Amino acid sequence: MIDIENAVYTKVYNALKAEFPSLTVTGDPVAAPSEFPCASIYEADNYSYEKTQDSGGNENHARVMYEVYVFSNKKSGHKTECKNIFKVADDVLLSLGFTRKSRTPVNDVGSGVYCLIGRYAAVVSTEKKLYRR
Repeated sequence: MIDIENAVYTKVYNALKAEFPSLTVTGDPVAAPSEFPCASIYEADNYSYEKTQDSGGNENHARVMYEVYVFSNKKSGHKTECKNIFKVADDVLLSLGFTRKSRTPVNDVGSGVYCLIGRYAAVVSTEKKLYRR
């Protein structure tokens, strides 16, 4: 398995904390954060890219998918806060070579929590180089 999660997380974490020092950032999936605003960045999938496996079954590339969740519970401006935080994570992931596959808003009116969910994909080589396709 080609593992780049720590390197990806660290780059996104550093960018987020530089821009939003009070932001809670985690590398684990979060369903309901205890602190706001909150961002969760983690590798959601990692599997062999079969087109480049050699005859010995060695993995030369892997398809990876990362998920970004950004939460805000502000009474006013929650959508803007999420978008601003999300943009920083998005810029970093795109600059690394990921393709954004989706960005979905979720507004849980009952709890007062707004969330943006993003999914990013890339193919990564054993040399840890990322490819968009």
